[in-house]
Amino acid sequence: MENNNTRVAIIAANGGMFDAYKVFNIATAAAASDKEVGIFFTFEGLNLIHKEAHKDLPLPEGKEHFQEGFEKANVPGISDLLEMAQEMGVKMIGCQMTMDVMNLEKDDFVDGIEVGGAASFIEFAKDADISLTF
Repeated sequence: MENNNTRVAIIAANGGMFDAYKVFNIATAAAASDKEVGIFFTFEGLNLIHKEAHKDLPLPEGKEHFQEGFEKANVPGISDLLEMAQEMGVKMIGCQMTMDVMNLEKDDFVDGIEVGGAASFIEFAKDADISLTF
């Protein structure tokens, strides 16, 4: 019998387009199958939820051709995946320490995120059945 209390904890520490696809594809797939999902965004990973930065994430050098492939395959854009994750109830926590170091405020990020330290994510992740880092 499927355990509907399955918890997925994701750490997003990198801020490129490939990173965003990994994080949001896994998060939305897990949420779509009724898993409880939490993502802790730290360091460059904060780009994935930054109001402006998430709209123009870099592709790795030499991989620019992927942009055309994403479009041809009708892969949703990062903004769409972010919105889907929010609508599905994915918990998103921006790292307070990193935000302080980078002089960023909660208002710099998309609506609906939480701000917390590593301890708040640990509280969520301690009961996780699946833990991933990107």
